[in-house]
Amino acid sequence: MDIRSYNRRAWDQRVAEGDEWTIPVSSEIIQAAKRDEWEIYLTRSRPVPRQWFPKINNADVLCLASGGGQQAPVLAAAGANVTLLDNSPAQLNQDRMVARRDQLNLTIIEGDMSDLSQFPDRSFDLVVNPVSNLFIPQVQMLWEACFSILRPAGVLMSGFMNPAFYIFDRELMDDQGTLKVRHALPYSDLASLSAAKREDYLQAGWPLEFGHTLEAQIGGQLQAGFMLTGLYEDRDTRCILDDYMPVYIATCAIKP
Repeated sequence: MDIRSYNRRAWDQRVAEGDEWTIPVSSEIIQAAKRDEWEIYLTRSRPVPRQWFPKINNADVLCLASGGGQQAPVLAAAGANVTLLDNSPAQLNQDRMVARRDQLNLTIIEGDMSDLSQFPDRSFDLVVNPVSNLFIPQVQMLWEACFSILRPAGVLMSGFMNPAFYIFDRELMDDQGTLKVRHALPYSDLASLSAAKREDYLQAGWPLEFGHTLEAQIGGQLQAGFMLTGLYEDRDTRCILDDYMPVYIATCAIKP
């Protein structure tokens, strides 16, 4: 199965349905960013600490798998030279709309986060990667590509799912508020679900997800050569698991 093409269609559909990750920021937020009053999110509700950022004015920033009219326009309004790469044309159109509406300069590219070969080494000062690597089956190539395209002292900020989220039966968790351990890690919609359940997911058009281990998420960044300098967790009040633990993790790492 062509996971990239399938998830592209799935995220285009999420835009049509108004998923929260597809709703562009307002002009008021953009105008505030131009006054250096801004924040962005790697996870659902907790903003990234400002001390994680390098100097933003004139910085070369890659917003990676970050379409939806949210992070990229804010950073462009704050003075960065922003390149946005995302797999979903409809998501990218949200950023184009904000750029036209608020007269922002954005370089917008349709592409796969797993393949950054179009960018020369040492092209960027900052890579911003909000929760999205759950949509690719392997993450090590992502970390290594980010390391290559960052300049020395460049910063990688990434949000991802706590892998414990994926050990539970998702249908019972969402529909009944019941936590039943069912899956081993690493998780895959393609390999972990029964054939019938997998077909239900595909027929519904849900994006395919992959639950990566902490060793892959954090250890993988270290293996790629990064130094981890920050970490926080975030919660999701829509999920019953939130009563027991945060479901998101965000990290900040620097290329030596």
